[in-house]
Amino acid sequence: KANLGPFPANIVFGFGFETNATRRPIRLERKLEGYDTNWNIGGGQMFLVVRFYDRNGSVISKEDFQVQGNSVGWHNSLANSALTHRRETVVAPAGAFRVLVVMSSAGPQATEGIYIISGLSVVSGSPNRPDRKLLQFPADPDHGTDTTTVPGPWVRDGINPSMAKITDLGEAPATKALEILDDDPLGHAEWHVNLDQAPLVTPGETLIVEWNEMYSIGENSSHISAYAKLPAGHYVFHVREMDLLGAPTGVQASLAIVVPPPFWKTAWFWAIVSTLLLLMVTAGLRYILWIKTQREMQVLEKQRMVERERLRIARDIHDDLGARVTQISLVSAMAHDSEADANALRGELIKISHMSRELVTSLYETVWTVNPENDNLKELGNYLFQMINDLCESSQLRCRIHIDDLPATIMVPSHIRHNLCMVVKEAINNSLKHAQANEIKLNVAYKQPDLTVTIQDDGKGFTPGSPDGGHGLFNMKNRLEEIGGAFEIASQIDSGTTITLRLQIHAGSH
Repeated sequence: KANLGPFPANIVFGFGFETNATRRPIRLERKLEGYDTNWNIGGGQMFLVVRFYDRNGSVISKEDFQVQGNSVGWHNSLANSALTHRRETVVAPAGAFRVLVVMSSAGPQATEGIYIISGLSVVSGSPNRPDRKLLQFPADPDHGTDTTTVPGPWVRDGINPSMAKITDLGEAPATKALEILDDDPLGHAEWHVNLDQAPLVTPGETLIVEWNEMYSIGENSSHISAYAKLPAGHYVFHVREMDLLGAPTGVQASLAIVVPPPFWKTAWFWAIVSTLLLLMVTAGLRYILWIKTQREMQVLEKQRMVERERLRIARDIHDDLGARVTQISLVSAMAHDSEADANALRGELIKISHMSRELVTSLYETVWTVNPENDNLKELGNYLFQMINDLCESSQLRCRIHIDDLPATIMVPSHIRHNLCMVVKEAINNSLKHAQANEIKLNVAYKQPDLTVTIQDDGKGFTPGSPDGGHGLFNMKNRLEEIGGAFEIASQIDSGTTITLRLQIHAGSH
């Protein structure tokens, strides 16, 4: 079995008899089983030819009526086959003088087979004159073979004229027929009447040619069979010998071939594809599950942050606001029970007023932190401005504030706002309480995704890392790192202190 590979093109099968064969085949037929529907008998042809000659005996025009293959009623023998009627019309060209009807096997050189014609007649059917019979075979039985309607006897011709014969068809009575039994691949035979006895015609005359025929025609010299393309499948190429009458002799050769399908149409390929698809679906499902789990964890983390923020607010209210309210209550009670003079009483009232303002400020900070309308970068900048301005004003300290045009579309969660504001507030308070500064500068800049807050004073400074730093700086650093930020401090004695806070805030983050 020959494997042609996928997508074969321009496939040519070569075949023929062996060089040492005792005899050559008569006729060859081939067929590619699985692709061809019928046997290919080759290109052998025979003809009935109508030729027109001028007065000088030169051919000026001809009409070829070719036959090939097997006639409709052919069954591989004269006895079992039937004639088929045929009728053609030709017009005599300008300069026509005689018409000659030729029966010939002079098709392709390798043409072999049998061609039989009976009941041949040529009739002139011009409208200006009555019909006249120009030629007839066999002759009219009422007048015998020498009737004047037949212009002279038929003659054999061709390279091998012996292949032209007259045969009898049927019985009681038998019908005469012209026969060419061509078994010579290098020669041909013909039947026609003598040119000088051919019927006379006039230019423009219409001739009706009728005859009955049967034939079986093939060839034996064509030793190739070509196919442009073959689809995937299994095929068998057959070559068989036929006799002159088209009957198989039983001699045959075959070659099995296979055209495999392309790899993407094979079972193993689709098994791999199915496996990969299954793995991809599994991986996709696991990825979707992972995404879902991550989202659930994010939801849980947000809930945890909310709960932690609630606990912080509750703690602040209890520890800070509660303590301040208790302190105010105690001072008020002491002032009420005190028998001191008016100046002392005034001092107590001032203390109560100061603590009340601190209580209101602390309460405002708590409300501002939990209000979701403030969860954006612009409101954070506004609050820092207001907070620092109030602290510096109450301490009668100069302040310079520069805040970029912060976008309101960048969201900042409440716990981040709270921790950042507490760190900034602690830094300002340190400057107010310990630095003995005359001026404080605040700079807030945002270049996505980095938010940078810088607090600078012109105070006495200190040495970072020394015990004088206390726990405040440590707490500020912890608060900022808790929300993913970075804390830097730079200070020198008598050169002031600069604190830089850095935090990444992405657009759309929560």
